[in-house]
Amino acid sequence: MGGFARPLDAIAGVLERFGVIDAERLDETVALAWPRVLTGFAIMSKQAVDLALVGLAVGATAVAGLAYAGAYWQVAKFVGIGLAGGTVSLVSQNYGGGEGDRASLVVEQSVWLALVLSIPIVAGYWLFATPLVGLLGSDPDAVRYGSTYLAFVAPGVLFEFLNLIASRTYAGVGDTFTPMAMRAGGALLNVVLSAALIFGAGLGVAGAAIGTTVSTGVVLCLLAWGMLGREYGLPRLGASPVPLVREGPRFDGVLVRQLIEVSTPLMGRRAAEGLLVFPLLWIASSFGPVVVAAIEVGRRVRALVNCFSWGFSIAASTLVGQRLGAGEEREAEAYGAAIVRLSAVVYLVVVALVVAFATPIAGVFVGGPEAVGAAATFVRVAAVSAVALGVDGSATGVLRGAGDTRWPFLASLIGRYAFALPVALLATATPLGVVGLYLALLLETLVPGVLNLRRFRTNRWKGISRAYRPASEPG
Repeated sequence: MGGFARPLDAIAGVLERFGVIDAERLDETVALAWPRVLTGFAIMSKQAVDLALVGLAVGATAVAGLAYAGAYWQVAKFVGIGLAGGTVSLVSQNYGGGEGDRASLVVEQSVWLALVLSIPIVAGYWLFATPLVGLLGSDPDAVRYGSTYLAFVAPGVLFEFLNLIASRTYAGVGDTFTPMAMRAGGALLNVVLSAALIFGAGLGVAGAAIGTTVSTGVVLCLLAWGMLGREYGLPRLGASPVPLVREGPRFDGVLVRQLIEVSTPLMGRRAAEGLLVFPLLWIASSFGPVVVAAIEVGRRVRALVNCFSWGFSIAASTLVGQRLGAGEEREAEAYGAAIVRLSAVVYLVVVALVVAFATPIAGVFVGGPEAVGAAATFVRVAAVSAVALGVDGSATGVLRGAGDTRWPFLASLIGRYAFALPVALLATATPLGVVGLYLALLLETLVPGVLNLRRFRTNRWKGISRAYRPASEPG
């Protein structure tokens, strides 16, 4: 670290000089954020790797098939992220308020809810893969590829739900390194397995799905060890301080009710984000598999860029939630504002780089001048839309840390269904054509970002948080 100390200190000095964030808050934020950023890259890279390897081995039509299957995977995953968001909110506030046993009980209720939600989804994806994918596309080859991928990746939904609960639990107590290490290892395993199964075993799309499912299951086994209170015996990898008990199942109606109350708007918000992909892909399919593949490449690149928000958002939830749990409302607001500003600065820099290198980035996923050109344009548009997505993620993180989760849900609905979707529909009904899809990508992040930032500035979230602090009981 010695060689990096001076440049990092210089950057911290510049950020503090321009009023972005002071050094102390930057240290705490970065300490929580960077492992989550790497975790995000590890998680999102699984789908990106599958897309790139399948594109290389099979072609743009298979990439379109993975886009259709990926839409279903994303909706399920977003529901899991919503539940995990409620988990980190309650865990951080209870842990910050000195109620470790209560935080542990929150985690156990989260696990039960994760099982209840994910098992039916797994069964539905496995049994009805072909008709589900067929709803989005008409190209028979794309549908065949997509249904194959969805059926084989379905069990991974259950593993991913539980991984999300474990990761957010660690984040809620201030440890983002342990889940990062597990997720990063899983990402590397996914690359190796998928490549071996696609090219070595000749399994193609099925190989990509199997690699993702197996690697996600391995990550679950690794995280479960620490979540049961067992030590890893390795530097910086620790057992959860709010472990799952092994004496038997426990149920707490009050905490389940609070968890559902906080998580439901988050799950709704995330589901609304994921469901928008379905009409977008359906509209894109009217322009052919090349456009479907292009918009999917743009969305995958944006998802990778948005991994910075994974870190800033969870840092905001944890730091704000812990300070609210300790009754330090003014300090919670200061942390939230600083993280929002830092997020905006980082995203502007990262997005500028992605826009500059859009063409070679697109070439990683698809081949041929037409496909690369279309994908590069979507990469640029999606990258620009990521700036608002980054600010939105940090603002939402603050609100989530306070338990104010209904507003982000409404903001997501308004942005995506009152603005983005109507504009996207113009792509087929007017001469706008594909430009309508560009505008939809921009609006689906800009409108929620503006609304959530405005909500943060009203400070109403402080009052809402008082109902979820350790000393409070539901009214």
